[in-house]
Amino acid sequence: MKTAVVVFPGSNCDRDLAVALRDITGVAPAMLWHDDPELPEGLDLIALPGGFSHGDYLRSGAIAARAPIMRAVSTAAARGTPVLGICNGFQILTEAGLLPGALMRNAGLDFVCRDVALEVVATSSPFTRAYQAGGIITIPVAHHDGNFQADDATLDRLEQQGQVAFRYAEEVNGSARAIAGITNQAGNVLGMMPHPERVVEPAHGRTDGRRLFEGLLAVIA
Repeated sequence: MKTAVVVFPGSNCDRDLAVALRDITGVAPAMLWHDDPELPEGLDLIALPGGFSHGDYLRSGAIAARAPIMRAVSTAAARGTPVLGICNGFQILTEAGLLPGALMRNAGLDFVCRDVALEVVATSSPFTRAYQAGGIITIPVAHHDGNFQADDATLDRLEQQGQVAFRYAEEVNGSARAIAGITNQAGNVLGMMPHPERVVEPAHGRTDGRRLFEGLLAVIA
């Protein structure tokens, strides 16, 4: 499995994500700088990590979404290449138009950093196929702008088309319909605020995030 992690100025979870991908796939991912105009050929997964790209200036992910490499990411996503955006990566995907909606300031205007319970909603995506629909998993969050919002028509469409991947099973940040993660209509682009890469080995205290990567690996293999 050939993977890549895109690094932006202000990314701080790129190392965590790279280690998780290396341990699960057996191959270290390529680390790509945001100014790179092209992607390596034959990628099986492109991952956008968490952090504070460009210091969250303007809006979280707004500047990163216009980086040269994002044009290549958009082209690859349109071809069906899996793209995963975690936390700030989710914000970048919405700002780049690869996913609908927007990530706003948390309802309580505070930084939320703790383990949260998630309901697995849809398992049709390669990212969620290893989970059980309706199952509850625990994955940590660490964000200030994780409040997912969209107009009612978009929210209805996400629900009807099975694009809601994860839902908070508890109040976390005020997200509309408690949405924690969504996919595009094709299912190959996933954005989520919780950090699955932080719960992939027993030393982390649990391994609920590991199945996300293993499910994708099984599809590609």
